[in-house]
Amino acid sequence: MRVVVQRVKSSSVKVNEEIVGSIDKGLLVLVGFTHDDNIDKIKWMVNKIINLRVFDDENGIMNKSVCDIGGSVLSVSQFTLYADSNKGNRPSYINAMNQEEASKLYDIFNKELSDKINTQTGIFRADMQVELINDGPITIIIEK
Repeated sequence: MRVVVQRVKSSSVKVNEEIVGSIDKGLLVLVGFTHDDNIDKIKWMVNKIINLRVFDDENGIMNKSVCDIGGSVLSVSQFTLYADSNKGNRPSYINAMNQEEASKLYDIFNKELSDKINTQTGIFRADMQVELINDGPITIIIEK
């Protein structure tokens, strides 16, 4: 499981020119799944994301989590996080989980997140346009 976490002032995702998910201050999370991912990895990742201290405290030190600041999460599926571009110029996606299984894990991931924090989502396999105002910028890659 691989995620890209971006601290944002705001973010939204559109499908067919319609906003399907939108947050103000919080985290944009791009998530991709690989073959050996499971519920245990999802729970670990959700805990890591919601407790990641990337927001400033009163002294300007990144010491607060998205939960501490009352923020939200926008979760967007992105199989291209498992692109392998070592050979040639066309990336291979052989390391990405098949869409049927990945869809199930994405639903579980979002349920685990939404049980702990306000969570908005994109639409799995849709052609999405993601807009964000990256705050910092702060961008972190986490893999389990």
